[in-house]
Amino acid sequence: MRRRAADYRRRVRRRLSIWIWLFLVLFSVAGCVLIFVQHNFQDHDHGQVQFQDQDRQTVLDRDARNIQVTHNRLNLTKEIGSANSYARQLLEQMTLAKAYVVIAKEHNNLHLAWQLSSKIRNCQSLLSKASMRADPITQEEAEPLIISLSSLILKSQDAHYDLATTMMTMKSHIQALEARANAATVQSAYFGNLAAGSLPKNHHCVNVKLVADWITNKRIKELADENNNSPRLSDNNLYHFCLFSDNLMAISAVVNSTISNADHPKQLVFHIVTNGANYAAMQAWFVTNDFKGSMIEIQKVEDFTWLNASYSPVVKNFKKVDFFGYPYEDSQDSEHDPKFLNEKYESLLNHLRFYIPEIYPHLEKVVFLDDDVIVQKDLTPLFSLDLHGNVNGAVETCLEAHHRLYKYLNFSNPVLSSKIDPQGCGWAFGLNVFDLVAWRNANVTDMYHYWEEQNADGNLWKLGTLPAGLLAFYGRTEPLDRRWHVLGLGFDVNIDSRLIESAAVVHFNGNMKPWLKIGIGRYKPLWQRYVDRNHPYILACATS
Repeated sequence: MRRRAADYRRRVRRRLSIWIWLFLVLFSVAGCVLIFVQHNFQDHDHGQVQFQDQDRQTVLDRDARNIQVTHNRLNLTKEIGSANSYARQLLEQMTLAKAYVVIAKEHNNLHLAWQLSSKIRNCQSLLSKASMRADPITQEEAEPLIISLSSLILKSQDAHYDLATTMMTMKSHIQALEARANAATVQSAYFGNLAAGSLPKNHHCVNVKLVADWITNKRIKELADENNNSPRLSDNNLYHFCLFSDNLMAISAVVNSTISNADHPKQLVFHIVTNGANYAAMQAWFVTNDFKGSMIEIQKVEDFTWLNASYSPVVKNFKKVDFFGYPYEDSQDSEHDPKFLNEKYESLLNHLRFYIPEIYPHLEKVVFLDDDVIVQKDLTPLFSLDLHGNVNGAVETCLEAHHRLYKYLNFSNPVLSSKIDPQGCGWAFGLNVFDLVAWRNANVTDMYHYWEEQNADGNLWKLGTLPAGLLAFYGRTEPLDRRWHVLGLGFDVNIDSRLIESAAVVHFNGNMKPWLKIGIGRYKPLWQRYVDRNHPYILACATS
């Protein structure tokens, strides 16, 4: 049997499975992707760290600059408060040096005073420069001044300007300054009252023209005599108003406003009392102008011969001063109450409100008006108010604490404290309803005289007629609705407009009267609307 020859061919290699190749490819791709992602993540983290480092560095640089600026800037207040600062040392020495300047001048040591003043000016200049440049005072700057000032202060002490002398001198100067401040306050109040009682130039001009008419026109005098003899003046069925003033334009505005807002003007009667100097002008004005049929009576206080020193303690006190308000030389009193040197309180017109029953003996009820009020509503309903047996109807002012009686009167006086409640409510003059029958029955005028005599030395109150009225009408005043009378337009710039609009009467009490330049501009139109600016005399005087 033949044998098969041997096969020398190379063995064929088996091919790998396709699944193995697919697995190897996928593994390679996944590895590449992983390497790429890891590399990018490291780059991003590194960039973010660098960015944060840059931001942190920027903030630190800015804070460093702020710290540096704050450190270099001078806080002079803090510098002075530091016990080790040169600014504080300079200020302390300046204060002591100023005291020695005063003492040196009093001892006529002018050279020392000049030296001290010179060093004080140098210190002030250095402090000013330090504040402007915002740098602390250095030792080189402060040391020469501190040494020189110390030397001068020691020199002052050697001249017997010791601490006790300095204290006594400064105390006397403080007392002198307090006295000057008090005198300035009194003087300011006096000038304020003087300004409030003054008249503008054009008002004087109108008065002069009216006086000329009174002298030259006989018809005016005849009409005035007819008015003064009219039976309407004593008719209690009419509505009677009384005013006491020497200010023609102010009185005219009150009358105009009352008539303009009245439902029946012909039933109104105005009783005006002035002084002899203004009597002719007022007569000429009210006779020659139309007031819608209202009756207007003009009287002068000089005709009240019954109002004399033997009857009234107020008139007796007025005898102590002459026409200009200064004490007579033959007066035995070395000191006089300042109120008698004030033209306002010196005027007897201001006290006539306590003599209304004597001035108008036939009347039963009147409404009293001040010359610095403006009427905005019909006032005739006031005459039908029930005063419940009281004498005076007035708006109370005790809504504010400073209008209690103890604010007006000196209750340390036992005569006062035993009869009057210091917490009693104050009320206002300016719009008052007076029951003259109850007044006469209660002898209110006698009570007024009693309190004026008790206050002869000025111990109960100092100025004005309101304190006397609070006492005379104490327990005899009926409170009215607040809307009848709103006060404060002569000093208060913040009165509620709604309160003013609802008021029957607004009162310009205070020094800033509406006819003066110092009047409050917000309230002036309330007064000016009742001034006849088209009157020939007012036009002529306004342009002259």
